[in-house]
Amino acid sequence: MDLSKYWKTIVDTLRDGLMVIDSQGDIVAANPAAERLTGYTAHELVGKSCRILNCDGCKIIGRGQAHQWCTLFRKGSIRDKKCLITHKNRHTVHILKSASVLYDENGAPIGAVETMSDISENVRQRQEIVSLRKTYQLDDGYFSIIGKSILMQRMFELIENVAATEAPVMIQGESGTGKEMVARAVHEASERKNKPFIKVNCAALNENLLESELFGHVKGAFTGADRTRIGRFEAAHQGTIFLDEIGDIPLSIQVKLLRVLEDKRIERVGDHKPIPVDVRVITATNKNLDEMVQGQNFREDLFFRINVFPLYCPSLRERIEDLPLIVQHFIKRNNTKAGKKILGLTSEALEKLMDHDWPGNVRELRNSIEYAFVLCPGGGIGVEHLPPKIVAPAHSQAFRQRSDPTFVRERGKLLKILRQVRGNQSEAARMLGVSRVTIWKRIKKYGVNIKEEIRKNG
Repeated sequence: MDLSKYWKTIVDTLRDGLMVIDSQGDIVAANPAAERLTGYTAHELVGKSCRILNCDGCKIIGRGQAHQWCTLFRKGSIRDKKCLITHKNRHTVHILKSASVLYDENGAPIGAVETMSDISENVRQRQEIVSLRKTYQLDDGYFSIIGKSILMQRMFELIENVAATEAPVMIQGESGTGKEMVARAVHEASERKNKPFIKVNCAALNENLLESELFGHVKGAFTGADRTRIGRFEAAHQGTIFLDEIGDIPLSIQVKLLRVLEDKRIERVGDHKPIPVDVRVITATNKNLDEMVQGQNFREDLFFRINVFPLYCPSLRERIEDLPLIVQHFIKRNNTKAGKKILGLTSEALEKLMDHDWPGNVRELRNSIEYAFVLCPGGGIGVEHLPPKIVAPAHSQAFRQRSDPTFVRERGKLLKILRQVRGNQSEAARMLGVSRVTIWKRIKKYGVNIKEEIRKNG
């Protein structure tokens, strides 16, 4: 029995959307399920470029036909890739996509067929579960990141959004703000959570050791290479690799790293055999990579490749309202470790902590609580138990701050906002995305006289 004439009926019956494109990326056929999924009719899709769907999982080259048009034609196929497409009505749709290249009798690519499954409902249910977890604090913070301020809630939402994709993430922020914890949260919130999470501190290794650490080496590749060793990229296969202090990578390694990110293949040192790797890449830095690119100390093409989705870790002074919650977390943890029964802070000690500038951010706060645990026998941590730099006389601290460029810059930023809103602290808090308490603390910290400043600039 010849079934070839029934193929259209079979394809039209599928619940999954199906499209056929030619070697230039133009759509030549679409089934009814694809119409329902995209909002476009088959007539509106046929003849249009597949770019009409704005799929975030596609890497379009657009320099010719087939493999010069799209990376799908280089790979031959993709399987079960989570993507976002844009519906005709301009809302996004979460899909699971698979695709295969079509070849003629001579083996030349003539087009591709792809299927799309709508997984929006699954994503929505998952997001509701995450929202409930954050709302009711069912675990110890959000993947162990403590904070309820507006800035932190926004960051948690961004983590959830990017974790649902495969986009490379660059985490920026000052030292001690918890960039590694954010990277791990992206991994734990993603579908790769049960696969390896591998960290590499790029600043801790010299050029030769870093290359071997990242890509591995074969026996005899260099003096001391007495055995073959896999690199961190291979170890992170199907999981996530976190490249900390990415700004410290030498230019020679940057070239090789870019090639790995583009081709998804590595070569061990001393070998020329390509090894495919499937890795989610997350990077972090406290350096200004834009300035490094301009100074030709960091490759521009690599910067754009890793900076697809930037995440910013706010400093502790930007979210000072989270400090009491973080302190209580550290006290609880240190009680368990030290076997003590410390209940909290005295009001005077808490005020000292709230007034401190925290140049070392959460890491400095953690160390300060550990210092206090050494001196405090039990009960409440008082001012006498805090590190001397926190309880230093106010005039010496103010002198240090006035000479600090960060202090001057942030005071100027606060003054500019307060002048714009004529001293309205609630409006200033809204514009800066923080609480009114934070604005009050900053006014006190930076010694701002609102009436005087507005009078001078009125």
